[in-house]
Amino acid sequence: MKAVNVGVIGVGAMGLNHARVYDRLENANLIAVSDVSETTLNYVSEKYDVKGYLEYEDLLKDSKIEMVSICVPTTHHFSVVMKAIENDKHVLVEKPIAFTLEEAEKMIAFAKEKEVLLSTGHVERFNPAVQKAKELIEMGVIGDVVSASAKRVGPFPPRIKDVGVTIDLAIHDLDVMYYLFNENPTKVFATMGSILEKCEYEDHAEIMIKFANGSTGLLEVNWLTPYKRRALEVTGTGGIIAIDYIDQSIDVNGKFAQKVEITHKEPLLDELDSFLNSIINDEEVEISGEDGLNALKMVLAANKSSREGIPVGLEEIK
Repeated sequence: MKAVNVGVIGVGAMGLNHARVYDRLENANLIAVSDVSETTLNYVSEKYDVKGYLEYEDLLKDSKIEMVSICVPTTHHFSVVMKAIENDKHVLVEKPIAFTLEEAEKMIAFAKEKEVLLSTGHVERFNPAVQKAKELIEMGVIGDVVSASAKRVGPFPPRIKDVGVTIDLAIHDLDVMYYLFNENPTKVFATMGSILEKCEYEDHAEIMIKFANGSTGLLEVNWLTPYKRRALEVTGTGGIIAIDYIDQSIDVNGKFAQKVEITHKEPLLDELDSFLNSIINDEEVEISGEDGLNALKMVLAANKSSREGIPVGLEEIK
């Protein structure tokens, strides 16, 4: 099997997982890692017996490396991704694709110009419960989709310093709804607030999103709840699909009420494996830069709606 030579830029919490998964995958050959923390860098490079670079530009100069995972803070996505593309690397950047719409659009255009693949790390799409739910919806098990309701709550993560709960957490479920509904979002209404003194941005949000076919999504996210919950219910004209992201389980209630058997998998492993296979087989990626742009547009619309206190059309986000 052909293996792609890989580098990981930013090996803190999420980047460390990328390195761990690449070390396991047969179609990946982990070559090098980079991080601004010398302690973190030494730990990860020694653990996986790879080169370590304090300056990510030095990693990108390595001609052997064909692709990179970029797992740096959101505010640095644009500069690091653009430099990687400039060096002819295929790129998988963790969500959100960028901090602003303009940055995301420039990244997508530059990747096309340089003829490299660009993907966004919306890992929940690879959750086997989400993939099974999509299959059941497309089979018509719950009839026509009417709405979805999601709850993604838990304690404040100290490592998140540059964004609020909407762009960190809500973006997951907004993207999953878009993926399951297979319809473009049209309008968003949101309320947000900040209670925690240690958080500079919003720490709770309630979001309603309308899709082109009339379906509605409702979402509650926060960093206030002492326990972690990740759940989504999809209501159709003939039943309900209840998803537990953490347990990777599904319940179907309605005409075809059933407990669905699901083989547990690590979503990140499937995500990275998929991207590597896209490189090897010269195929389109499963989650494109445009998908990342669409998800970013939804959270930016939610932020604008909360600031202005009115519903915001997606066409207003430019």
